[in-house]
Amino acid sequence: MQLAHIPLDQLNISALNMRHGKRAPDISDILPSVRARGVLVPLLVRPNGQPETFEIVAGRRRYFAAKSLADERGEGDPLPCAIMEDGDDADALEASLIENLARLDPDEVSQWETFSRLVRQGRTVPISLRPSASLT
Repeated sequence: MQLAHIPLDQLNISALNMRHGKRAPDISDILPSVRARGVLVPLLVRPNGQPETFEIVAGRRRYFAAKSLADERGEGDPLPCAIMEDGDDADALEASLIENLARLDPDEVSQWETFSRLVRQGRTVPISLRPSASLT
């Protein structure tokens, strides 16, 4: 697998993406972090049969957040991407499923410990990352 930064206009959503759909996804939870830091986790893409273009197997929400930011600013940065070998559809479908099912949200204690470390380092916890009021 290769890693590359790919311009937004060379990416589109694969029909094999587990979360493929006609409506844009809710990105309100990740947009503040993408605004502040950019896309940190590479999208999983594969060649789509046209020169220099790729389809997104996993990372649809990151893509939409980057597109939203590009629309706000009038330009977008290339996105970090892990490029799968051109292969069969089952490989792409399996990769999409693995990424989406393997994601586990951190438990409350781990969140608190990490937020506390961040505050001890002199930082504040961004509003978008603060635990809900029910956790305080």
